Amino acid sequence: MARYDYACGRCGVFEVVRPIDAPVHEPTCATCGGAATRVYAPPVITSPHSALRRARDAAEASAHEPAVLHRMPAPPRRHAHPPNPLHARLPRP
Repeated sequence: MARYDYACGRCGVFEVVRPIDAPVHEPTCATCGGAATRVYAPPVITSPHSALRRARDAAEASAHEPAVLHRMPAPPRRHAHPPNPLHARLPRP
């Protein structure tokens, strides 16, 4: 089902829901019965997941302002013991 916006001269904007393959006809206003014209609007696009949005934002920012590193980043810290106590009972290599 597709949603279409129409504008009535007296009542304002209203919405019509119909199948995409339905024949196109100009509906009349449900309130006053007057003629209505189609109102075109941009499509509704859902927001991408936060990880994808962060990656796109970083790529866009680096195109104009690349990040400059002055030294190598520190290696990730390893735990002295496993965070889960059940892992301590596992055999070690």
